[in-house]
Amino acid sequence: MQTLASAQAFQARRSSFDSLELDDGEYPIGQAQLDRLLGAIYDGLNESPPWQGALEMLRETLNAAHVTLMLRPPSQESTGVMINTGVVDDSATESYEQRFFAVDPFVGLPPGEVVSADELMGKDQWRKSTMYQEYLKPLDIGYLLGADITTKDGIECRLRVTRAQDQQGFSENDKMICRVLLPHMERAIRLHARLDTLECERQLYSGAVNRLLLGIAYFNHEGSIVHLNDEAQRILADRDGVSRSGKGLAASSRSENQELQRLITESISGSVTETGPGLAEAMSVTRPSGRSQIGIVVRSIPFGEFSESKHRPAAVVYLRDPDTSPAQPSQEVVRRVFGLTRMEANLAILLAEGNTLDEAAEKLNVRRNTARTHLRSIFGKTGVTRQTMLVRMLLNSVVSLA
Repeated sequence: MQTLASAQAFQARRSSFDSLELDDGEYPIGQAQLDRLLGAIYDGLNESPPWQGALEMLRETLNAAHVTLMLRPPSQESTGVMINTGVVDDSATESYEQRFFAVDPFVGLPPGEVVSADELMGKDQWRKSTMYQEYLKPLDIGYLLGADITTKDGIECRLRVTRAQDQQGFSENDKMICRVLLPHMERAIRLHARLDTLECERQLYSGAVNRLLLGIAYFNHEGSIVHLNDEAQRILADRDGVSRSGKGLAASSRSENQELQRLITESISGSVTETGPGLAEAMSVTRPSGRSQIGIVVRSIPFGEFSESKHRPAAVVYLRDPDTSPAQPSQEVVRRVFGLTRMEANLAILLAEGNTLDEAAEKLNVRRNTARTHLRSIFGKTGVTRQTMLVRMLLNSVVSLA
């Protein structure tokens, strides 16, 4: 573990690093190599796993055996998320995640500090440590460099660099390279966290919309579809009334198609001039199969205050197929939400699906009077007095999202 003296020394160096301003000639690597490393760090936001290229480039720059970023360090509750470069032993990674993380000396370093294990513990003490003797030495790792990255949002990540037994230890220049890159890694990690949050929200909203059986098609400023959700893909794949045509949509009826194209074109144009909520237009399209008409709403998506890309969505088309039956809500969810018994929940679900009380009783294999008794109990628990009110309450509740 860190001694008080070493911690104070690290903090003193950290204070000087905070105010460090390097002249061009003082950078530890050339401008071209630094530019490539910084570019790889920010390009790494779009990689999977993130920063794999940047970490590999850093490994080559430092002539290291491995460079590892612990995006979510292992703990007693979780194995964490580690991004490794170099020749990786999966069993060794598993050993660290399950056991050796607990004896890792590089824990609680001052943010931005870069230090070797020899500096942290003293060379002799480090070589006698459990971490070195039982974990690193069998892997032919002789030297270890560590740094912690803590963002303003409280995200904690760890950077680790290793060299083999027969290599030289890490120099001050090696550590300075890491120090120069750490602030950029911290910024990139904050951006990654923000993008991850947005993607999580997108998936949640997308899942909810799909369960509500609402088709969504996004158009860019050139009138091309840039995204279709699952329900929109299903409706268009039927080619019954409306379908994909080239990069856009087309209705089967000529007159309806002209109207649809007009609405989409005007909505795209409106996205440039409108600053408030997007204006909406609506229509329906006839289906050659004779099934119910598909309802369509077209809405512009105005530019944001600082929007600049014409590749962003400019208009959205909502599609609703009234003949599609929603997924049957879970009996257990209905039971828990409304405090019903299992029999009552099953009856409520059947009524919400459009069955009469007699039809529901037959499907439940009970007498009509028994079903009526259960219905009265449901009324008492839910506070409604009519079957139509019960159906409306079920359809408007959260059970359809479960």
